[in-house]
Amino acid sequence: MSNAYRSIDVATGTVLSEHDHATDADISTALDNAHNAAASWGATSIEERAEIVRRVADLFAERQDELGAIITREMGKPVAEAPGEAEFSGDIFRYYADHAAKFTEDLVLEDTAESRSVVQRRPVGTLLGIMPWNYPYYQVARFAAPNLMLGNTILLKHAESVPESALAIAKIMEQAGVPEGVYTNIFATHDQIATIIEDPRVQGVSLTGSERAGAAIAAQAGSALKKAVLELGGSDPYVILSSDDIRAAARNALEIRLENTGQACNSNKRIIVHEDIYDEFVDEAVHIIGALTPSDPTKVDNVLEAFGPMSSEGAADKIVAQIKTAVDAGATLRTGGQRLGGEYAEGFFVSPAVLTDIEVGSDIYYEEFFGPVVQVYKVSSDEEALQLANDTQYGLGSSVFATEKGRAEKFAEGLQAGMVGVNQAPPETEEMPFGGVKRSGYGRELGPLGMDEFVNKRLFSVKK
Repeated sequence: MSNAYRSIDVATGTVLSEHDHATDADISTALDNAHNAAASWGATSIEERAEIVRRVADLFAERQDELGAIITREMGKPVAEAPGEAEFSGDIFRYYADHAAKFTEDLVLEDTAESRSVVQRRPVGTLLGIMPWNYPYYQVARFAAPNLMLGNTILLKHAESVPESALAIAKIMEQAGVPEGVYTNIFATHDQIATIIEDPRVQGVSLTGSERAGAAIAAQAGSALKKAVLELGGSDPYVILSSDDIRAAARNALEIRLENTGQACNSNKRIIVHEDIYDEFVDEAVHIIGALTPSDPTKVDNVLEAFGPMSSEGAADKIVAQIKTAVDAGATLRTGGQRLGGEYAEGFFVSPAVLTDIEVGSDIYYEEFFGPVVQVYKVSSDEEALQLANDTQYGLGSSVFATEKGRAEKFAEGLQAGMVGVNQAPPETEEMPFGGVKRSGYGRELGPLGMDEFVNKRLFSVKK
């Protein structure tokens, strides 16, 4: 059987470990165990579940450096960000352990001398999570934490390129005392995923990934009459209408864009700048991007000074091809955008790029650039900026900045997105719901809404 799950050092191209796909018998056992555990886990008191989930949180915090080293090596997370992702994942588990009892309180509809009617929130059973490589711990925490607290059981299929991260999470779950069958890591094939979704014991599926993967999973879930939550792509607009400090505005925008080497679904992929400050903004962006130096990701402690490799050779090749397509279609490549050679040739390094003059309405304009590419667009009015911001098939996040009182907030009311930031990027904390509209998917994770997806909102009415 082929070793499809492979951990590769993205800085050198060296294979670190290989893992066989699960056998069909393995999948059958995982389904049995998850289904069998669902009744007892769902009947466990929320206080007992919280104790275990808090231990999960503790272990993420205690092991953040060790966990960070895994994802730095395995998918190129800069060392400045990697331990923080593990710590934040622990914060998410702790948040739900602390607040789940409140979030699942009965909603009283009627309480009279004759009858009492409430809406209860009860677990639905076994769920499948299909998670991506770009935030190997954080994405799992967003899905797993609320559902463990609800009393659901989880089958977790992680990305083929981050098996060491997947195994590290499974080890934490085991050592925290999560009962057997409540959380199970599976190195499943695509065919096995379809089988799991069709299985009547599985009650829902959550996927974070590409638009293409989301469409496939949604079709399978719909055919099996299963609920799905999808967090897919994004081409988020980042609108700067005015600024008192263009240099600072450029640095802030680029720092967000280059997080995780530009590989974030809700990154500010389209920076839309008013013509009054456009030239100065572009000059500053080119200056900063052009001065970046390549580095091993274990040494990247400032994304405005150095850059590491992308997550895979395929990702690196794709972003370079997209840049070429854009230039061939008339865009201007101001700096960067090449695979590196020399001492970096064996790794997956692409020099960060600044692109301007991409033709609005062209095929490449509507594509998501999932890598270190800064696209800058010039507009002459707020109305033009809003039209351009909404001219996308996606609707994940968006931001708008202005110095004039009320201008940015008024503009933001017209943005078509699941998350909107006014004079800031949309905040990412455990309390804030995350999700999009249009082809960015549906459903929400994090915050109180994160416990409202895979739950039986059961009407419970008693005649006294």
